[in-house]
Amino acid sequence: MEDNLRYWVALNHALAENLYARSKIIRHFTCIREAFESSVKALMACGLDEEGARVLTSGDIFDHADNEIEKLRRKKYTILTLEDRRYPDYLKEIFDPPCVLYCAGKVELLNEPAVSIVGARKPTPYGRAVAERLSRDLASRGLVVVSGMARGIDSIAHWGALQRGKTVAVLGSGLDRIYPRENTKLFEKIMNNGTVISEYPLASPPLGYHFPLRNRIISGLSLALVVVEAAAKSGSLISARLALEQNRDVMAVPGNLTSEMSRGTNGLIKGGAKLVERWEDVVEEFPSPLRERLLATKDENAPRPEMSSQEKRIFASLQVDSETHVDELVEMTGLSVSEVLSLLLRMELKGLVVQNSGKYFQRKL
Repeated sequence: MEDNLRYWVALNHALAENLYARSKIIRHFTCIREAFESSVKALMACGLDEEGARVLTSGDIFDHADNEIEKLRRKKYTILTLEDRRYPDYLKEIFDPPCVLYCAGKVELLNEPAVSIVGARKPTPYGRAVAERLSRDLASRGLVVVSGMARGIDSIAHWGALQRGKTVAVLGSGLDRIYPRENTKLFEKIMNNGTVISEYPLASPPLGYHFPLRNRIISGLSLALVVVEAAAKSGSLISARLALEQNRDVMAVPGNLTSEMSRGTNGLIKGGAKLVERWEDVVEEFPSPLRERLLATKDENAPRPEMSSQEKRIFASLQVDSETHVDELVEMTGLSVSEVLSLLLRMELKGLVVQNSGKYFQRKL
């Protein structure tokens, strides 16, 4: 396997974005090394153009592969190929699994029972609250939460899972090109407490067409995919379609009929997706004996921290599914701005409230 590593990395470097040709080459040749010892004509028969075939047969591609392997090892990242026994079994089942996975973190998580949670880039307060609670509750039962580390629901799902357990992030760029940039801290947190993976070489930029391709990995790693919020035309719906093609359970959180962010999820439910309100709704669809074991787990949610009388007044003024501006809280409670802000900070540290941009706050589920 180690002898073939540079061949796998070379193939991936040359064809990371040409899934059709890469899959055909993998199926055609008994050993990956044979592809590089083959003729240009034979490679063209697998779907490569002449230029691409000559790249694989020239030998120059190995310089790129060797440099990539050296960089990955310096960073203590792990390289998994289709021949590696640690390669995730579930992902290997899909039609076009990545031939190489570059991993930062705990690779053993890739073979543990997992649930994908995806959704809108600009979620409503309701979507944020549900995504955090659902991911936290699933992770607290030992399930791995998988998502794409994008803005919105993806990032919230990762943060929620990290409160009680483990998470896996699948990038649409290389591990050296974190996107979006504001998720650099999230990347570091996941790398230390979960796994970040990508099929793209280290320096690959976050090109638009990478993300639909990356979605097949998110769903492929999981037993089920849950969409929290999605517009009528959404990348999350692409993930749902891919999950169905991979024979994964597709589930969705219902939303407000007047919200644009609910059209995609409500449409999925109308089309037969499982309606999800709580973590049990997800687990009920799992195979035995995993289903019974998880449903038998006690609710380990910590009791709500004690609150002072003033904190209780603020807490009662906040909503789970909508935001309240600090000025409104001042008016509703009769406290000064400085008092309200000080109390909100204490409540945020206790995990009772969450602050959104513009001094808007909401109650945590």
